[in-house]
Amino acid sequence: MPFTTDGDRHAILGLIGNTPLVPLFFPEEGLTIHGKAEFLNPTGSIKDRMAACILCDARDRGLLHDDSIIVECTSGNSGIALAMVGAVLGHRVRILMSDTASVERRHLIGHFGAELVLFRADRGYATGIEMTERMAADDPRVFLPRQFANPLNAEDHRLHTAREILEQTAGTVDAFVSGYGTGGTLNGVARGLREARPGVRIVAMEPAEAAMLQGEAPCCHSIEGVAGGYMPPLLEGVSIDAAEKVSSVDALAMTRRLAREHGLLVGTSSGANVVAALRVARSLPAGSRVVTILCDGAERYFSTRLFANEPGAHRVTR
Repeated sequence: MPFTTDGDRHAILGLIGNTPLVPLFFPEEGLTIHGKAEFLNPTGSIKDRMAACILCDARDRGLLHDDSIIVECTSGNSGIALAMVGAVLGHRVRILMSDTASVERRHLIGHFGAELVLFRADRGYATGIEMTERMAADDPRVFLPRQFANPLNAEDHRLHTAREILEQTAGTVDAFVSGYGTGGTLNGVARGLREARPGVRIVAMEPAEAAMLQGEAPCCHSIEGVAGGYMPPLLEGVSIDAAEKVSSVDALAMTRRLAREHGLLVGTSSGANVVAALRVARSLPAGSRVVTILCDGAERYFSTRLFANEPGAHRVTR
């Protein structure tokens, strides 16, 4: 991807994007869907794209200075990605995250040298976003990526993620299914695909417990990284054909199935996306190509419900 780099120190940014599209055949359903393997990005999630795009653009335009502090509210993956890119570019990073986020995400953010501030998310992401705005008002060194509203978040997906999908499907994608956190992926990929294929079906995956696009009040769920009780500005004006509600139970079950039947070590939002994608594929004519996002890896969820009641190690006796 076309990021400005300065020698070997920034070479890691060149590994972002161009992730493979993996065909996943489900014999019980008799269906194949295609998953974009975003867990293969350097920090293990799709958010590397957004972090590199916004921060490299800000640096190139002189918005980031030697004493700048990058501050963002995130459910975790964006924080990890911003911490990594900030480390590469040589900037301080401060991440605000709900105190319910998995402990593994907290450790990864700190491992990149970023400062972590936990808050009680009484109003979802809105609580943390308001905190970042106050920090920026109080300290002129603070730079806010504003991932929920920054059009570069969506534009990068339009220019790159959508283009990759079109190249990998030879332009024959019939439907795209994705959850939303910032809305950047759904916005950008939808626009990019429709420019080349106007009839492509765009479907939003939502937790059944927080189906805000369908007029329901947000509630607690176990699909980290999506529908954080906040409707992101980047979703405004996006033409979505349908929304699929996926329960936390179904998402967890599919995530485990992806590991045990497909060898895919992914997180719960990936499982939820696959559940929704299979439903969409079932509703389309045979042979239709449905693409979804495998957002991140499972390693950052060891302390969550995803790994609850997993069989432990067994001692071998002789």
